[in-house]
Amino acid sequence: MKITWLGHSCFLLEGSKKVIIDPFIPEGEVPKDVDVVALTHGHNDHFGETLSFSAPVVAINEIAHWLQSKGMTAEGMNIGGTIEVEGVRFTMTPALHSSWLEASGEHGFYGGVAAGFVIRMDDHVIYHAGDTGLFSDMKLIRELYHPDIAMLPIGGRYTMGPAEAMMAAEFVGADTVIPMHYNTFPPIEQDAEEFKKSIERTSNIRVKVLSPGVTIEI
Repeated sequence: MKITWLGHSCFLLEGSKKVIIDPFIPEGEVPKDVDVVALTHGHNDHFGETLSFSAPVVAINEIAHWLQSKGMTAEGMNIGGTIEVEGVRFTMTPALHSSWLEASGEHGFYGGVAAGFVIRMDDHVIYHAGDTGLFSDMKLIRELYHPDIAMLPIGGRYTMGPAEAMMAAEFVGADTVIPMHYNTFPPIEQDAEEFKKSIERTSNIRVKVLSPGVTIEI
């Protein structure tokens, strides 16, 4: 499987299928030739270009219903549930965050709860935490799903920062962590290389600090 960090919280997973997560990047357009879109919550810096896809969207039930009202194919689910779309399994996990859908161009409305995903494809298990603070039940994600890769926010202010993300990495137990949701805007500027050094100095976890557009293969 190939994993490309496109920027902010947006990742492209390429295996037997192509999955894009949270299709927002600060500049340019995200690739549209995908099989599934996974959306963690409704904030604009995650919802992004969702309305421009023809692929099915996996999202919390409230957002999925709204997308269906716009004529899109959307698969609604909720925390703890698992569905299979295009041969890829999605389990929705908790995230400590808010969700406000503004894509309608109006004042906006409640977008259900924010979430993360455990995505299983081609014998790989990927955990995308979404926007979240640290919570101790991340240990259950380790015990239940045994992720290979964990994408964790480190930006602070709107999500956990580096110190909390270090503990999250221990809780989740993935061999490899990719930091996300940092340095996109001034309020979430962080030193990802220092985060990497801190984790690798104190654990066997490896941290991949990627530049936007860079691909790794697992």
